[in-house]
Amino acid sequence: MRNIILVGPMGAGKSTIGRLLAKELHLPFKDSDKVIEQRTGASIPLIFDVEGEQGFREREHAVIADLCQAGGLVLATGGGAVLREDNRAALKAGGRIIYLRTSVEQQLARTARDRNRPLLQTADPRQKLTELMALRDPLYRSIADIIIETDERPPRNVVVQILERLQSLGAVPVSP
Repeated sequence: MRNIILVGPMGAGKSTIGRLLAKELHLPFKDSDKVIEQRTGASIPLIFDVEGEQGFREREHAVIADLCQAGGLVLATGGGAVLREDNRAALKAGGRIIYLRTSVEQQLARTARDRNRPLLQTADPRQKLTELMALRDPLYRSIADIIIETDERPPRNVVVQILERLQSLGAVPVSP
């Protein structure tokens, strides 16, 4: 089975939905940001502080390339993974891509207390999220096989919709 890859902005629910989806499909779950932290022994904010965003993006690319080579897993990517063309190509080649779309309002609500979001450590998180969405939304759309709205929806409902859409594409077996 090919990988199921979740892309989308921070706060879209990629990790939560990814874990639930992996459980439903009886597949391993990987979160690219967590894999980066495991490999480096450092938190994402520390990597940003020491190496800058460019250094983080280099590490992210190596992890995405590795994970996309594997087969049969559910992968949640970081929100900025789509910024690099070589990442987009690796993701497309690596499996079915699901864009979990959410509004800036929902992102703000879901990330308000999260200090592990280096890009949101700014005086105006709303403005930053709006800028990121304007830049990244077309990139998410350009590689997505499926687009799912997650605003105001329980994660289990989103997983059911993902499974239905994947089945209609023939990407997962139809449940009995």
